Amino acid sequence: MAKKKIKELVEEISAGFMAENGLEIYNVEFIKEAKDWFLRVYIDKREGSEEEYVSTEDCEKVSRFLSEELDRLDPIEQNYYLEVSSPGMDRQLLTPEHYRRFTGRQVTVKLYRGVDGKKVFEGVLQGLRDGNVVIKDEKDKEWMFPLDQVAKTNLTVVF
Repeated sequence: MAKKKIKELVEEISAGFMAENGLEIYNVEFIKEAKDWFLRVYIDKREGSEEEYVSTEDCEKVSRFLSEELDRLDPIEQNYYLEVSSPGMDRQLLTPEHYRRFTGRQVTVKLYRGVDGKKVFEGVLQGLRDGNVVIKDEKDKEWMFPLDQVAKTNLTVVF
């Protein structure tokens, strides 16, 4: 089964279960590492949830549910390891919805090519604007980076 279809299948079969438990799928990866295949499912609390962080119990509950459903449907030909976890405090922003949800949060943006001699910028995420990642740095300067020039954007963990 194609990687994209596996991601869509996982999202489809888990939608009701996730909603009932105040959770959502953050990302799904189906990748080969060395000789083994891994189905990695990253879960998050639904936006507006009373609890902010995913617990070990949440991961166990989703893992059990997905394991049973995937065994029942048997959509994946090869053997694989199922891993369910949180995307972490320093999660990578992957979709326009992630950029919207985390607007106002501190982020680190890594570029493929440098701008003003730098490839890494930190600032407060202003969101996506016309296909650009927009941040404000500590000097209140606004930076705009075309999305296709951004290698990755992660939330910055601030203690």
